[in-house]
Amino acid sequence: MSKPTQTPRKIACYAFEDVMSLDVIGPLQVFGSANDELAALGRPQGYEGIVVAEGIGAVSTSCGVRFYADIGWRDLDLGTVDTLFIPGGTGVWAVRDNPEIVDWVRKANTNVPRLGSICSGALILAEAGVLDGKMATTHWSRCDQMAREYPAIQMMGDRLHSYDPAGLDGDPHVFTSAGVTAGIDLALAIVEADFGRSLALSVARRLVMFLKRPGGQAQFSAYLIPETGTTARLTSLLEWLPGNIASDLSLEKLAERAGMTPRTFSRVFTRDLGMSPARYVERVRVEAARALLQDEALAVGQVAELCGFRHPETLRRAFQRHLSVSPQEYAERFARKSLMATT
Repeated sequence: MSKPTQTPRKIACYAFEDVMSLDVIGPLQVFGSANDELAALGRPQGYEGIVVAEGIGAVSTSCGVRFYADIGWRDLDLGTVDTLFIPGGTGVWAVRDNPEIVDWVRKANTNVPRLGSICSGALILAEAGVLDGKMATTHWSRCDQMAREYPAIQMMGDRLHSYDPAGLDGDPHVFTSAGVTAGIDLALAIVEADFGRSLALSVARRLVMFLKRPGGQAQFSAYLIPETGTTARLTSLLEWLPGNIASDLSLEKLAERAGMTPRTFSRVFTRDLGMSPARYVERVRVEAARALLQDEALAVGQVAELCGFRHPETLRRAFQRHLSVSPQEYAERFARKSLMATT
């Protein structure tokens, strides 16, 4: 839990050479926008964001843009920090191999109320050993590597982040997030924990985004395909699917959209995705239904309609096939109690 204090919570983000720019600026912008919303309510600033680096001065990001670091990490008093973020990027490997930084992260683990990572920054937390025995995620392209190199971690490859202030489905102290923009999802979850759902929703609206993004990162990983070879023929269709799950997604309609005959489409799809078009569509719909049941407090019948299942019984059978639970059981387990009470 965050420190009880009337002063702004200090949010520090460690920046290193070739850091992913959005891993740093994305979360910090969420906290800055939370300050704007608090000011509009006549309330004091809730956060103070700072960039920490090797020393004061410019830090080059992987896209070429430079950040200006406010303080060197050696000079930062960890006892004054509420939340420390370790981002990712192409420079993460050099950081992970730096014993000074890894030791600093270990010290932060015992001095900072909240220690989190963005994207591949999870590999730095893993190297420091602070994720052992905990749920964790990272960018989908690094999940297998992280699970292989750090077997003591409970890898959750489809999670957007592993932060949970209640400690029931994640951790309130040490947590991780998936690739790049998932750091924004994580920051919104922290704002919600600190100042409530209403303020977090106002921040999400200000940033024109979901307070809770539907689905996990599987929609961007397992369901995406390489852009080389014959699979490129399906790329446009797979990008279109998640936003049109309530449409007619029959074999004939999908084949028409892909510009193939149904027979050729079925053969190409099964070869390149390792499953039939029908099973793939069902998986996408199940992921969307999971998100709605968990975060939107809708009735099962409404979820079935919105996700293209048409009937609650069809949704129930799909949940049993993929998750081995019913939609009702899933909602009872994962939906926030405050939301469920309103259904």
